[in-house]
Amino acid sequence: MKKNMILALFTIFMVTLQSCQEEKNEDTARVQLRLVDASGDYDEVNVEIIDIQYMSTENQGWTSFTPAQEYPIKVDLTELIAGNDLLLSDEIIPAGMINQIRLVLSENNTLLLKNTAEPIVLDTPSAQQSGLKLKLDAELEAGFSYTFILDWDVHKSIVKAGNSGKFILKPTIRVNTLVNSGSIKGVVTGESMSSETAETQPLGDVKVAVYTSENEYITETATDEKGAFLIQGLQPAKYMIMIDELKYQPYTSELIEVEAGLVKDAGSILLKIPVN
Repeated sequence: MKKNMILALFTIFMVTLQSCQEEKNEDTARVQLRLVDASGDYDEVNVEIIDIQYMSTENQGWTSFTPAQEYPIKVDLTELIAGNDLLLSDEIIPAGMINQIRLVLSENNTLLLKNTAEPIVLDTPSAQQSGLKLKLDAELEAGFSYTFILDWDVHKSIVKAGNSGKFILKPTIRVNTLVNSGSIKGVVTGESMSSETAETQPLGDVKVAVYTSENEYITETATDEKGAFLIQGLQPAKYMIMIDELKYQPYTSELIEVEAGLVKDAGSILLKIPVN
């Protein structure tokens, strides 16, 4: 009798738990924030994020995301290439319209120029420290998961202050939903400079830029040591890949059609030595 009562209580508990979970799924959605980099011509770009917040229609104030790691989040943006990204947050939040997200930065941001040993402190305006606002206006349906790609364009985000030797951090970030965007991947190789034979080699740290069919710049990334690259968060459309690498002939691809939710493989791109 006692055994049957325990079993009955356990059954009631499981049904109640399942009901609560179903009710929660009806009111919430899962949100992931992933950071990638459109690289610039620097060895390191170190930024420190001390808070990530969102504003929704249901809650007019700013609400902090729970970080995937604890705050502060320290990241070298130049490492976020060729498919490497940083998970900023993975959280269940109320469903509904999410209007904006905001990255709050500290003053501990530095830049390491190529062929230098000492990092330079990046001046971070107080407006950026109080929060960099990114417009979303995305409807989160209950029970669904959403991944937002934050594409930080380092090339546009760092401004040299005249001849003062100072650099200012003015973040430029594109935001796209992974399910509503596509990607382009590929591998860049180059003809060998030191051989008379038709040898090729993978080219690392090569800038790969993406332009629209109307020749409008969208974003760029860099190849890793194996020559591989991955550009994420592209709206469905037709794009061109352009590479202007010193010592090689400039390269422009045919139009590449990007579809939502898919990764388009641009294949192996061979850069050729200019003919004298």
